[in-house]
Amino acid sequence: RDRVAKLIGSISLGRHPSFPSVHVMAAPGKVQFKITLTSDPKLPYRVIKVPENAPFTAVLRFAAQEFKEKEETSAIITNDGIGINPAQSAGNVFLKHGSDLRLIPRDRVGGRA
Repeated sequence: RDRVAKLIGSISLGRHPSFPSVHVMAAPGKVQFKITLTSDPKLPYRVIKVPENAPFTAVLRFAAQEFKEKEETSAIITNDGIGINPAQSAGNVFLKHGSDLRLIPRDRVGGRA
């Protein structure tokens, strides 16, 4: 597993560990998320495709706008209810949590009572 992570890391840096003189150009990939609005009983969803290196805050902002919700008071969680920190890349979120996510619009997400 560590070997695969090193290989992926070295490819993204543009060099292959077995062939140091050969440079590999990694194509910029995209990730796709299916985001479901949990506050609506009909459970509408949007499929969003973004570059891997896009900030996840942009995904949150776009999803909130698509559902006509306030981005400031919205959060994205997994189907298991785990909150996702938006201060990471979309590719990182995809690798950690998968593609099925939920938008929870609340009056005071993360606020104090």
